[in-house]
Amino acid sequence: MALAATTGLVLTACSGEDAATASSGYDGPIGAIDLSQDCPATVVIQTDWNPEVEHGGSYQMLGPDPQIDANSKRTSGPLFASGEYTGVDLEIRSGGPAIGFQSVTSQMYQDPDIMLGYVDTDQAISNSGNNPTIGVYAALEKSPMMLMWDPETYPDVERIEDLKDTPAKVLYFEGEAYMDYLTGSGVLNPDQVDGSYDGTPANFVAAGGANGQQGFASSEPYVYENEVEGWKKPVNFELIHDTGYPTYKSPLAVRADALEENSACLEKLVPVMQQASVDYFADPAAANAVILDAVEQYNTGWVYGQGNADYGLETMTELELVGNGTTPTHGDFDEARVQQLIDITRPVFNEQGKDVPADLAPDAVVTNRFIDESISFP
Repeated sequence: MALAATTGLVLTACSGEDAATASSGYDGPIGAIDLSQDCPATVVIQTDWNPEVEHGGSYQMLGPDPQIDANSKRTSGPLFASGEYTGVDLEIRSGGPAIGFQSVTSQMYQDPDIMLGYVDTDQAISNSGNNPTIGVYAALEKSPMMLMWDPETYPDVERIEDLKDTPAKVLYFEGEAYMDYLTGSGVLNPDQVDGSYDGTPANFVAAGGANGQQGFASSEPYVYENEVEGWKKPVNFELIHDTGYPTYKSPLAVRADALEENSACLEKLVPVMQQASVDYFADPAAANAVILDAVEQYNTGWVYGQGNADYGLETMTELELVGNGTTPTHGDFDEARVQQLIDITRPVFNEQGKDVPADLAPDAVVTNRFIDESISFP
């Protein structure tokens, strides 16, 4: 119903514009924002995981009747801006299991059709020497990444640093730079962390509360309390962000060598993405319906229902994972914060043999060049 109403709004508001037929088959009139002259016929976005509310702003840009391809794990349709057709299509590609758990950066360098990818800023720093990317829009103000623990087993633990004085083994995905920060800065003991986490709850449940574990604050606390058999009780957690590790999670980035050739498109598209996120959090129902339908059709083993989506939205707002940050603008980068992250991670990545330039500056990793400073969350 919402999409039908949107289509009607487009036809009424833009009846004086010429209609254009997209490869998706949509042939409605182009609205106030015309991307057809400056952007690819299909704007391709590579996400970093299965469809979820953290990607809601991207799904918000899909117009009527989006098509879900269960085989390729891609969802596509006409690209809309605040209810109006922009003259191009949008294709959103799933990450994680859909791409064999490869990094978004590697996908972007393998496939030049991918214009934008969800690239964490610490990952961008890590790859800055060999496969550089530049973030153009920070969809999330704070990373949802957290460590969680059982409050019954560890009633005196209030923050991650308190786990250091417990026998807890802390499970995480091997290679996560934030863990090198936590152990290197003394927040956790190196001998208590375990990089064998595989994304499933089995080891956490089997340990009966003895382990800590990484996750997303916008998902796992709900899942473990309501859906994980053998657990179904609350967990406590703290954001990695609040330990002093200020990475931007999942900003939209382009390959550094493709920035200029796409600059005319980005000038118009980035403000569309900013506004789409604001619109999504004001009314997420239509986009969430597509997200949940895509999860079901993709059938990757990822379980994600309405309750999880509702919890995610509530938590992202409550914990200020989305918002305007240190300025009134939504989606811009704080370069001082990026410089802090460079200073934190450069020795970590150098230790790992990564080629991080000694003179790496924030503007080689992120840019506010295309941000519309007037767009903000209310």
